[in-house]
Amino acid sequence: MPRSDRPRPSRRSGLPALLALLALAAAPGGAPALPVPRPAVAAAPAPAVPSAGSARSRLPAARAALRRLLPPRHALQFTLLPGPRGADGQDRFTVSGRPGAVVVRGSTPATALTGVGWYLRNVARVDIGWPGDSLGALPDVLPGLPRPVTRTALVRHRYALNDTDDGYAGAYRTWEERLRQIDLLALHGINEVLVQVGAEYPYYAALRRHGYTAAELRAWIPGPAHQGWWLLQNLSGFGGPVGERLVEERAALGARVADELRALGMTPVLPGYFGTVPPGFADRNPGARVHPQGTWDGFARPDWLDPAGPVFADLAADYYAAQRARFGDSAMYRMSPLHEGGTAASVDVRAAAGAVQRALDAAHPGAIWAVLGWQDDPTRELLSGVDTSRMLIVDGMSERYENLDRETSWAHTPYALGTIHNFGGHTTIGANTGVWLRRFDAWRAKPDSALAGIAYMPEAGGVDPAAFALFTDLAWEPGPLDRKEWFAAYARRRYGGGDGYAAAAWEALRTGPYSTGTDSAQPQDGLFTARPSLTANRSSAWTPGGMRYPAASVRTALDALLKVSPRLRGSSAYRYDLVDTARQALANHSRVLLPRIRAAYGAEDLGRFRLLVGEWQRDERLLAAVTGSDRHFLFGRWAAAARSWGADEAERDRLEYDARSLLTTWGARTASEPPSSLHDYANREWAGLLEEFYAPRWARYFDSLDRALVSGAAPRPVDWYAVEDAWAHRTTGHPTRPSGDPYALARAVADALPPAGALA
Repeated sequence: MPRSDRPRPSRRSGLPALLALLALAAAPGGAPALPVPRPAVAAAPAPAVPSAGSARSRLPAARAALRRLLPPRHALQFTLLPGPRGADGQDRFTVSGRPGAVVVRGSTPATALTGVGWYLRNVARVDIGWPGDSLGALPDVLPGLPRPVTRTALVRHRYALNDTDDGYAGAYRTWEERLRQIDLLALHGINEVLVQVGAEYPYYAALRRHGYTAAELRAWIPGPAHQGWWLLQNLSGFGGPVGERLVEERAALGARVADELRALGMTPVLPGYFGTVPPGFADRNPGARVHPQGTWDGFARPDWLDPAGPVFADLAADYYAAQRARFGDSAMYRMSPLHEGGTAASVDVRAAAGAVQRALDAAHPGAIWAVLGWQDDPTRELLSGVDTSRMLIVDGMSERYENLDRETSWAHTPYALGTIHNFGGHTTIGANTGVWLRRFDAWRAKPDSALAGIAYMPEAGGVDPAAFALFTDLAWEPGPLDRKEWFAAYARRRYGGGDGYAAAAWEALRTGPYSTGTDSAQPQDGLFTARPSLTANRSSAWTPGGMRYPAASVRTALDALLKVSPRLRGSSAYRYDLVDTARQALANHSRVLLPRIRAAYGAEDLGRFRLLVGEWQRDERLLAAVTGSDRHFLFGRWAAAARSWGADEAERDRLEYDARSLLTTWGARTASEPPSSLHDYANREWAGLLEEFYAPRWARYFDSLDRALVSGAAPRPVDWYAVEDAWAHRTTGHPTRPSGDPYALARAVADALPPAGALA
């Protein structure tokens, strides 16, 4: 991370926080090997107290966000004011005003920004997406409204980000990138945001009081890209050891993120403590009851300290004191004991859950425990041990399966309807949008409904702007949403003007990748990113094995986007969508080509085999070129970001390996290979990754098949993990800026692929 981008350590004001930090420093076993946070230059403004001065500065944090989001001449045409809450204390905004003087009142600064977002989409008819915008279409004078419009949130909790987001979306992002994410979440009505960056800090500080050295803890903490799974108690150590400065700077960045969320009146959702400990904890802490947790996908899981036994309460108190001193307080904390397995052994889960909640309540009275609804979690046993009125289940399975009854399954515990429409940060488009709309309305309407929110939780955010926009609209639009009308309006604002071809493109996408059902939560991936095999039908072992929608829908959309009026082609939203749709059309075509290559090989038709392999490799080159024309599809940015955080060359190499391995091998051989098969879980069609990793891997395989056809001998087996791990340890540089004309390159893709009619 460039020095100019380094976050300043955040100030925690107040005597209790200072005393907590000093108590940790004075504890037996030595002070945490981290400097006491330096005061920031200026404290974040309190969001609930309007400042004196002009009306436009009544909500200073929201005003600052508006200046970041809009051109200055348009930002100045908004007046942001505090406003009342709606019925039952729900957030509310009201938009009114005449041309050039738009007034937005919001119950929080973030809600005022939500009102701005509503105005831009529905009155000005432009889009600020995640990613891409059409702000260039705004008129010099913003339009007024004939009458005030008020929207009240339909649900109290509007939660965002998966436990895996900080890994798959980029653990090495800058403050500016994270600030942009906060602005976009506020603009779309989110009020609770998971904050994981810097989450290693309270472990590092608290466990120094319980017998561990700084070096031992830095070896136990994984590299930043893999830390999300450590916090879920799935693994430890991989990609480490982490450096002293890295721990400090990530904590400073996390504190800055939390401060910005508070300034906007949003809730920073911080990781809570439920008992994860390093090896040897019982030996260093007499009386502690520690239980090994076995393995998770080839990794040894960290041990679990029984929350109902001795020592836990003291360690939890130390953890929360260290966290408060650095990150401040919150009203919500994320914990998922026994996530994806784990071993309860002799632990009384009911008693353990109660002890976890008591420790949280002792540190943060009244705080909500947010738990992920995933597979069999949370169990009835866990729920029976807690006050469920102070829990929120963020449901990761809302869009899967039929006949779900969350009220019965979770004993009427409040829950949020969630989506995990993207696994691993895959570059795929599509979501079960029809399922979202049906279930949100039906589940809210139940007489005994416990639905209390929405939870936007793709494993990596910022890869599907349409899905993000539609899902977040659920919480704010009264009455059932009509999907056809919604996508038509989206097409109009996405590029900043009405266009029949844009409308046709999004109608094709609506009926294709955005109309999938409950058979899976995510779209299929392509095969250019698959580990080579003639029988490959997916890249990740955890994605669907076939097309989930007609391939012709994406091909039709590509043709229509290429015909959009030239006056609308200048926006970043158009360029992103065009590149993404061309990329998806190529990815879908890989599923047509590979079976043909297999048939030619099986028929021992060398000429046809070579012809089809040539077509495959042409498509790989087209894919690399078109993705290279948009910065969101550049592997070079991913690798360079990781290296920028290193204090020296050795750490830079280690952090780049952390980032590269997550996309490819995922981890050590035991995790990458069967039965875990995590390799390529986070595959993505990115320029740089395509040319240096995926295409050479397929070329090596096809060469072996070619030699086999010529010689008549069986092809030699390849140790793919060894090949992939060697690549993950490389430090080769790649472009960090896009190149090429997106329109010309997308046109070349369309010219190379079969027409939509041939795919029907």
